This record gives sequence, C-alpha cells and structure tokens, in this order.
Amino acid sequence: MKDKILLAHGSGGKLSHELVEKSFVRAFDNTILAKLDDSAILELKGRLAFTTDSYVVQPLFFPGGDIGRLAVCGTVNDLATSGARPLYLSLSLIIEEGLPKEDLDKIIASVQETAKEANVQIVTGDTKVVNRGCADKLFINTAGIGAIADGVDISGSNARPGDKVLLSGTIGDHGIAVLSQREGFSFGTTLESDCAPLGGMVADMLKASHNIHCLRDPSRGGLATTLNELAKQSKVSIRIEEEKIPVREEVTAACEMLGFDPLYVANEGKMVAIVAPEDADKVLEAMRANEYGKDAAIIGEVTADHPGRVVMKTCLGSSRIVDMLTGDLLPRIC
Repeated sequence: MKDKILLAHGSGGKLSHELVEKSFVRAFDNTILAKLDDSAILELKGRLAFTTDSYVVQPLFFPGGDIGRLAVCGTVNDLATSGARPLYLSLSLIIEEGLPKEDLDKIIASVQETAKEANVQIVTGDTKVVNRGCADKLFINTAGIGAIADGVDISGSNARPGDKVLLSGTIGDHGIAVLSQREGFSFGTTLESDCAPLGGMVADMLKASHNIHCLRDPSRGGLATTLNELAKQSKVSIRIEEEKIPVREEVTAACEMLGFDPLYVANEGKMVAIVAPEDADKVLEAMRANEYGKDAAIIGEVTADHPGRVVMKTCLGSSRIVDMLTGDLLPRIC
C-alpha cells in the first residue's frame, strides 16, 4: 500500500510527517515553510489583499492543467483582480483514502511549477485524509496574500459611464476542455483549458495606466455572470458586442452541439477590465504584449442606461439582455 494514501497519512503520526516532509516541504522549499511552525511569519507593509478559495474539479487532470494548477491560478487571479501583486499562498488538502501516491506527486509538482510561474511562495498548509468515498479523490483549499501599490484603486463598484470593457482573450476554453475530458467528447482538435496565472499581465496593465477601474476573472458563470456582477456593483449598464467577443471555433461548435452559450461557460485564465476611455488603448496594448492576453479585445462600454443590466448587440444587429446564469451549467468545474 506504499503507492496509496492511507488514513494513517492523516493521523498526525509518522506517516503524516513523512508525507509532509517528502511530498510538500521538499516540493515547496522556502525559508518560511521550512520552519514548519503552526503559522507562517510574514513581513508585509502597506495595503494588502487577502482571498481564499476551494477547488473540487472533476476530473483531477484535464487538457491544459489539473486541480493543482487550477488552485494556484484561481487564487493568484483573485488577488490580481484587486490590483495586488500576489506574494504568498497557503495550501490545504483533503485527500480521500486510496488516492494513488503517483497522482498526488504529479499534482504537488504542478502546484510548485505554477507557483514558480506566478512568482508566489507556498508558505503554510494542512493535510487531512478522509475515508474512501468521502472526498472524491482530492479537494484543495488555498488562501492568498498580495500587496497593493500606492495609487491603485480597483473595485467592482468603480465602473463609470463611458468606460471601455476589455477582455483578455477567448472565452469558454476551460469549461469545454474539462467537460470533454469528463465525458469523453472529441471535437477534432485538442482543446486545452486556459488555466493561467494572470498577476504578471495585470502588473503590465497597471504600468500602462492606473485608470483601470474594475478587474474580474470570469470563472464560474462565465463572462455573462461577471459582467452582471460588475453592472450591479457599480449601478451602471454594460453594453457589449457579440462580434467583438473572441471565441474559438471548437468552443462555438461544442456549445452549439450541447446547447450551451459560450457567455456562460467557465474560464480560468481570462480577465475582464473596465478602463477609463482615454487609457483603454494603452491597457489593451499592454494586455496583448503579454502571452496570456494576445487575443485581448475591447468588447463594449459602460453606459448610464438601465443600471444593473447587461445588453448585447448580436451579430444580426439586434439587441438582447444578457442575464446572470441561472442554475448550474457545468458542476465541479473548478
């Protein structure tokens, strides 16, 4: 049974310590974690952003990523939406008895690789093991801390009429990639999740302008739900144009076959930005210069009409209301 996770790995005894030392401390080697105290001691100054999230994706591995990469990217991106520079993450695992040790090692390696890419450190965490059948292999909880520079004021309530709405790239990639792996669908090409850490791209955007009013990563509920959240928080209307929204052909085809609307499909490596009109082109250029924003586009603008409502001009020239997602389009997607 050395190749499986046992209940004894969560007992706090010898096997627990071996798991922590050989699988986690070795992978996330840094001076803060190496002390193995019950809390990490951090030196921070100025304004901080703090966030937490949990990940229950099924399957654990999918084209373009896995639950470990997803956990780091999701938390880093949540920090970035406040304009923060992500610094530190915690990592807590709830492992089901019987999970292959090889799978856990792959996920931990992915966490470390993604953390290095995002320039963050894993400084504390926890591990619990539960009985077989109680956790669907693995659940991950993360928390993150980031530093916000002076002069940065980004909030979902800051959108103003006249602002431009920017999107960093194609929508729906993550949701359709996970669904295709889960259900065994094939769409002729290998569609990969867009799962990516966006802290670096946001930093580039802020170098171009501090007139970024709102940032939000359109994950669960997709672009449509995110825009509705921002419209309601800022008490404004948002008008977008369908033909300007980048969508991959394979995502469009999959959505047509399954009866989905790409506007509601989850993303894990995209950013919506609402920017003052005079700086929109500068921010767009900064997004496109980053590897994760090369397909960025201006997709609409903020108006004062009908506060709290999102309206889309369709490719046919008509207009339709884009409401928030109702129900659960794709469960266990992140």
